[in-house]
Amino acid sequence: MSAATPVALVTGGGSGIGAAIARVLAQQGLQVIVVGRRLAELEKTAAQVPGKIVAQAADVSDRGEVERLVSGLLAKHHRLDVLVNCAGMNTVNRTIANISPEDWDRVLKVNASGAFHCIQCVLPQMRQQKRGTIVNISSVAGMRAAPLGGVAYNASKFAMTALGTSVGEEERVNGIRVTNIFPGEVDTPILAARPVPVTEEHRQRMLQPDDVAATVGLICTLPPNVRIPELVIVPISQSFV
Repeated sequence: MSAATPVALVTGGGSGIGAAIARVLAQQGLQVIVVGRRLAELEKTAAQVPGKIVAQAADVSDRGEVERLVSGLLAKHHRLDVLVNCAGMNTVNRTIANISPEDWDRVLKVNASGAFHCIQCVLPQMRQQKRGTIVNISSVAGMRAAPLGGVAYNASKFAMTALGTSVGEEERVNGIRVTNIFPGEVDTPILAARPVPVTEEHRQRMLQPDDVAATVGLICTLPPNVRIPELVIVPISQSFV
């Protein structure tokens, strides 16, 4: 691999939006490292663009694992151009009346703390490069807390929103740009955690992972002096008022 080849780290890359983003970035010529807890799923993503996507198992909610992941990545590639925080989860029991403290902690650790760990660990390299792109895959639940998402998911996505906004303002002087993307309903495996099963007809009206991935691809190809702090993407069938 040429030393000039840009490198991207995509969390939650084993399925859904993360896998679609990995494919798009690889097709744009980046070397992509996909991260998640299930290596078998990550390897399926990697096999879709052989040689351009590499699978690496890691739990983003574990600070030590993230530090070892980033350290190993930099030892091999000596650069990191793009970080996409896409790891996310939800629970079936999600109202304040029925969510357990354990489920609350799990959702916050993955969705919010996982993004924090990844961002904080990659920033020293991006500062040294004087450039870098960080994309947080949040949710419209990170702008408007509706019952559908549930208390923990909504709180975690609001936290990710604040994290991305804060880092974007702090680090833009170092040439680092941060975008929070707020997708509406997307047909991904996380739907399996909904309390009420989603019909096939409903799925067909949702965004598809490739829709969000195309948006990330656009952001990553913009000139380095251009940043998009926030971007909402919803299916035409979904209200946003």
